Amino acid sequence: MRVKFAGKLWYWRGPSPFHFVTVPEAESDVLHSLAHAVTYGWGMIPVDARIGDTRWTTSLFPKDGLYLVPVKAAVRRSESLVLDDVLTVELTVTIG
Repeated sequence: MRVKFAGKLWYWRGPSPFHFVTVPEAESDVLHSLAHAVTYGWGMIPVDARIGDTRWTTSLFPKDGLYLVPVKAAVRRSESLVLDDVLTVELTVTIG
Protein backbone atom coordinates (compact mmCIF):
# COMPACT_ATOMS: atom_id res chain seq x y z
CA MET A 1 0.00 0.00 0.00
CA ARG A 2 1.34 3.43 -0.95
CA VAL A 3 0.39 6.77 0.64
CA LYS A 4 1.50 10.15 -0.72
CA PHE A 5 0.93 13.54 0.93
CA ALA A 6 2.41 17.00 1.54
CA GLY A 7 3.37 18.25 4.99
CA LYS A 8 5.56 20.76 6.79
CA LEU A 9 8.90 19.77 8.35
CA TRP A 10 8.92 20.60 12.07
CA TYR A 11 11.22 20.08 15.04
CA TRP A 12 10.43 18.48 18.40
CA ARG A 13 12.76 19.56 21.21
CA GLY A 14 11.92 16.78 23.66
CA PRO A 15 14.36 14.50 25.47
CA SER A 16 15.09 12.91 22.09
CA PRO A 17 14.96 15.87 19.70
CA PHE A 18 14.00 15.06 16.12
CA HIS A 19 12.48 16.41 12.91
CA PHE A 20 9.07 15.16 11.73
CA VAL A 21 6.39 15.57 9.10
CA THR A 22 2.82 14.98 10.28
CA VAL A 23 0.70 12.69 8.13
CA PRO A 24 -2.64 14.46 7.40
CA GLU A 25 -5.88 13.12 8.87
CA ALA A 26 -7.21 11.31 5.78
CA GLU A 27 -3.93 9.49 5.15
CA SER A 28 -3.51 8.76 8.88
CA ASP A 29 -6.97 7.15 8.86
CA VAL A 30 -5.89 4.86 6.01
CA LEU A 31 -2.69 3.94 7.86
CA HIS A 32 -4.60 3.36 11.09
CA SER A 33 -6.87 0.88 9.27
CA LEU A 34 -3.74 -1.15 8.37
CA ALA A 35 -1.98 -0.83 11.72
CA HIS A 36 -3.35 -4.07 13.20
CA ALA A 37 -1.70 -6.05 10.37
CA VAL A 38 1.71 -4.37 10.42
CA THR A 39 2.49 -2.74 13.78
CA TYR A 40 5.28 -4.19 15.88
CA GLY A 41 4.18 -2.53 19.12
CA TRP A 42 3.11 0.83 20.56
CA GLY A 43 1.21 1.44 17.31
CA MET A 44 4.42 2.04 15.34
CA ILE A 45 4.11 1.23 11.62
CA PRO A 46 7.23 0.24 9.65
CA VAL A 47 7.44 1.96 6.25
CA ASP A 48 9.70 2.65 3.33
CA ALA A 49 9.73 6.44 2.96
CA ARG A 50 10.75 8.76 0.14
CA ILE A 51 11.26 12.51 -0.03
CA GLY A 52 12.62 13.73 -3.35
CA ASP A 53 15.26 11.28 -4.51
CA THR A 54 16.02 10.01 -1.01
CA ARG A 55 14.57 6.73 0.25
CA TRP A 56 14.93 5.24 3.71
CA THR A 57 13.29 2.77 6.09
CA THR A 58 11.66 4.14 9.23
CA SER A 59 8.63 3.70 11.49
CA LEU A 60 5.68 6.02 11.90
CA PHE A 61 4.90 7.27 15.40
CA PRO A 62 1.22 7.48 16.42
CA LYS A 63 0.35 10.86 18.01
CA ASP A 64 -3.08 12.32 18.79
CA GLY A 65 -4.86 10.20 16.16
CA LEU A 66 -2.32 11.04 13.43
CA TYR A 67 1.08 9.62 12.48
CA LEU A 68 4.47 11.31 12.47
CA VAL A 69 7.22 10.56 9.93
CA PRO A 70 10.67 10.97 11.49
CA VAL A 71 13.07 12.65 9.05
CA LYS A 72 16.67 11.88 9.97
CA ALA A 73 19.62 14.21 9.45
CA ALA A 74 21.00 12.27 6.47
CA VAL A 75 17.70 12.74 4.61
CA ARG A 76 17.54 16.45 5.48
CA ARG A 77 21.11 16.95 4.26
CA SER A 78 20.69 15.01 1.01
CA GLU A 79 17.50 16.93 0.13
CA SER A 80 18.68 20.32 1.55
CA LEU A 81 15.64 20.50 3.84
CA VAL A 82 15.07 23.21 6.44
CA LEU A 83 12.39 23.79 9.07
CA ASP A 84 8.97 24.70 7.73
CA ASP A 85 9.70 23.37 4.23
CA VAL A 86 6.55 21.79 2.77
CA LEU A 87 7.56 18.33 1.60
CA THR A 88 5.97 15.69 -0.56
CA VAL A 89 6.32 12.39 1.28
CA GLU A 90 5.65 8.96 -0.13
CA LEU A 91 5.21 6.02 2.25
CA THR A 92 5.04 2.34 1.32
CA VAL A 93 3.61 -0.09 3.84
CA THR A 94 4.23 -3.78 3.21
CA ILE A 95 1.42 -6.00 4.42
CA GLY A 96 2.11 -9.64 5.00
